[in-house]
Amino acid sequence: MRHYDFDFFVIGGGSGGVRAARQAAQLGARVGLAEAAELGGTCVNVGCVPKKLYSYAAGYAEAFEEAAGFGWELPEPPRFDWARLKTQRAAEIRRLNGIYGSLLETAGVTVLNGWAQLVDAHTVEVDGRRHSARHLLVATGGTPFMPEMPGSELALSSDAMFDLDPFPRRLLVVGGGYIACEFASIFNGLGAEVTLLHRRAHVLGGFDDDVRQFLAGEMTKAGVKLHLNSEVTALSRGPGGLLVTLTRAEQIEADAVLFATGRRPNTEGLGLEAAGVKVNDKGAIVVDAHYRTSVPSIQAVGDVCTRVPLTPVALAEAMVVVDALFGQGKRRLDYEFIPTAVFTHPNVGTCGYSEADARAKFGDVAIYSSEFRALRHTLSGRTERSFMKLVVDRKTDRVVGLHMVGADAGEIVQGFAVAMRAGATKALFDSTLGIHPTVAEEFVTLREPMPG
Repeated sequence: MRHYDFDFFVIGGGSGGVRAARQAAQLGARVGLAEAAELGGTCVNVGCVPKKLYSYAAGYAEAFEEAAGFGWELPEPPRFDWARLKTQRAAEIRRLNGIYGSLLETAGVTVLNGWAQLVDAHTVEVDGRRHSARHLLVATGGTPFMPEMPGSELALSSDAMFDLDPFPRRLLVVGGGYIACEFASIFNGLGAEVTLLHRRAHVLGGFDDDVRQFLAGEMTKAGVKLHLNSEVTALSRGPGGLLVTLTRAEQIEADAVLFATGRRPNTEGLGLEAAGVKVNDKGAIVVDAHYRTSVPSIQAVGDVCTRVPLTPVALAEAMVVVDALFGQGKRRLDYEFIPTAVFTHPNVGTCGYSEADARAKFGDVAIYSSEFRALRHTLSGRTERSFMKLVVDRKTDRVVGLHMVGADAGEIVQGFAVAMRAGATKALFDSTLGIHPTVAEEFVTLREPMPG
């Protein structure tokens, strides 16, 4: 029998990779992990965590604005210190990097700091040194996609937004997905003049139509300029900043341009071809239902497979792989009713099917929705409104879609996701007492379905 240096070797120290390595080691496996950058991956370093921190920062501008309506007097206009926010964020990220390292060390994982490449089905090379493993896991995540055009080198990716210097007075965000909308909301709240440009007619493709239309209206009210049905064709430096040329020869001037135009699997330079690992036409590693690649000894999880590009999904997939290799092999992941949030201002929270997808899958559905001004804003002076929506399968009465645009939508939807996973019906929602006065109670007080 062949001797291996490791039972399990993980390429990538992001959320999925760290979870897999740590859990496998705790189950007694000899585990190695290679990461060329800081531990924690996109989510910790340039994704979910810093974006949420900056979203909190932007929210204080709204809070200062609302305070007068509740009797508070602010003697001077609050002053925002962009440099201090960046310093505070960087310190917190370093703390999290350290925690990830400590977790791996405590579990007994051998961490190799360097770029890893596959050599064959059981061998990986890290900075010129080869290591063998019975099982290999690729968990290298994704990377921002930057479209090529004249002057595209002048644009920024989402990774670069956290340390911009100086703070942009005018920001153009190109894209209409959740990353684009989040950064547009954040920098608008922090004081920049923000224009969001998207080639389609609506933002947040793939989300419920009512949700994305409602969010677009709220973002516009908050000050974000939406420039839809238009594309960038070139960037150049002008006397007053960056000059962005659009289709139909229209031009926009900005101090910084963010290309939030999607993400791609981070597979380049991994030696996949040499090892015989197949990828699809988008560059994603092809895996079966058990996360096995075309090479039986190599698995892949997370954004590098692009099944559902969410951190909690990568974590869950990692647990399935480890259980299959070193546990009892009973763990499974159901991709239906995965809750998610978009940290725009206001937030979006959603779980289950959009109305369009529900109609396509279930046929006859009932729609319940409500739009209202939350109690907070009766005194705040702001015009922000909230939106709630339920999609119900008439045949079973099961709630198959739950959507919200409003403050703390992610916090609210998380709890309802448990009920939806358990198969909660509309009758069960109706029989549940609400907590009054809250926005969340609206989900259990919606009584009349929309006509049609």
